[in-house]
Amino acid sequence: MQGKNEKEYKITDDIDRIMISSDELQSIVKTVAAKIDNDYPDPSKKLLLLCILKGSVVFMGDLMKAIRRPVEIDFMKVSSYGAGTVSSGTVTILLDLQRRDMQDLDIVIIEDIIDSGKTMSYLTKYLKNKGAKSIRVATLLDKPCRREVDFTADYVGKEIEDAFVVGYGLDYAEKYRALPFIGILKPEVYAQQS
Repeated sequence: MQGKNEKEYKITDDIDRIMISSDELQSIVKTVAAKIDNDYPDPSKKLLLLCILKGSVVFMGDLMKAIRRPVEIDFMKVSSYGAGTVSSGTVTILLDLQRRDMQDLDIVIIEDIIDSGKTMSYLTKYLKNKGAKSIRVATLLDKPCRREVDFTADYVGKEIEDAFVVGYGLDYAEKYRALPFIGILKPEVYAQQS
């Protein structure tokens, strides 16, 4: 039992500061949705939002509600991270997209964050080779300062500084995904794991 003077731990105690508020996130979603609607005006064409699990699921959930035209959804799970916070540089597909109508699909890959660009560069080529009609990428966050390959997303919610961010689907060690904002994680939380 806790004493009266002991402070109860809250997950927000691990956040150094809020980078993007919940209200700003919803504004970003509406802006990206409007651009997608503008670029895909024909509702008779198949538009597939392809969520990259797990980090993008919250962004895609809000985005698909804000897009006005009909969309289909599907999921892929890929990994480019080993233990800790550093990308291994090798992309592994853990859950693949299985569709018989690839040649009819305009695909918008929904990503939570792009840093090195290696995963999205690999995935766009991979889906083209599978026969997709067209492929674009929508990312909630972009860290161009970390880019290691020549890759530019078609839709960028917000460019951010080089900080370790969590919340709104983004995690560290499977924690913090449910935070309603994007926050910068205190370095001491992950420093011993890197």
